Amino acid sequence: MNLDSFDFVLGSSGTTVLVALLVALILIFLMVKSVPQGEEWTVERFGRYTRTLRPGLNFLIPFFDRVGTKLNMMETVLDIDSQEVITRDNAMVRADAIAFYQVVDAASAAYEVRNLERALNNLAMTNIRTVIGSMDLDEVLSNRDVINGKLLQVIDEASNPWGVKVTRVEIKDLAPPPDITEAMARQMKAEREKRAEILQAEGEKQSAILKAEGIRESQIREAEGRKEAAFLDAEARERLAQAEAKATEMVSRAIEAGSVQAVNYFVAQKYTEALQGMASAPNAKTILMPLEAGSLIGSVAGIAEIAREAMKGREG
Repeated sequence: MNLDSFDFVLGSSGTTVLVALLVALILIFLMVKSVPQGEEWTVERFGRYTRTLRPGLNFLIPFFDRVGTKLNMMETVLDIDSQEVITRDNAMVRADAIAFYQVVDAASAAYEVRNLERALNNLAMTNIRTVIGSMDLDEVLSNRDVINGKLLQVIDEASNPWGVKVTRVEIKDLAPPPDITEAMARQMKAEREKRAEILQAEGEKQSAILKAEGIRESQIREAEGRKEAAFLDAEARERLAQAEAKATEMVSRAIEAGSVQAVNYFVAQKYTEALQGMASAPNAKTILMPLEAGSLIGSVAGIAEIAREAMKGREG
């Protein structure tokens, strides 16, 4: 073998090796698949679904198996198209919503429905019209939680054959027409004014009650004071009467004993009380003393004599 023939054989062997390496790389690329976390891939053999590849390193039979659909298994947010809905009382409302769903069965999501997100969007829009259309406007605006619950139940049941789990459905916005919005604003203003008037009336009522209770308490205390004063006054009059009765008894005994000074005591007492009444009268300007002032002095002297005789009697 000459040198040229050796070079030809060596060149042919190198080309074969390169082709073999290239075929091996293609086979490895077709056979080995690395599925990322959060995804699942379907495998088809001659166009028919055979199995599902989980996250990690997976192997296929080259030229027989191929990857069918790559599905995201994480929870996904679906923005539902905004639409106008007619309520049961013929009011127009623009509804905007979102849905949260998660693929739980890759094979069903890949082969039971075409264009999963579009199907979910249309399903949600249809049920929004159904649920809101069965309610009055006031119920729609005040019962969002009820609407969300009904939509979640219906959409989740309808999408179950597609291998999807709908976790939440939320109404983002409910916008009635401008004329209804203005009417609602006027109604709310009237309700607030009504509540303010009620609160003001309640405050005035409470104030009047407290004021009346204060007046009643004051009157009770005043009546109790008058009662106490009257009791003390009566007690004082009783003691004065007792003193006068005792004095009268002493004078009577003195008269029975034949003392003229006792008679003079009574006369002097009445005389003095009459002069005191004349002097304390509000329209009294001048007081005229009687000419028999000596009689008054004598009566006073008689009182002194009675007192001395009483002291002698005690000493005796």
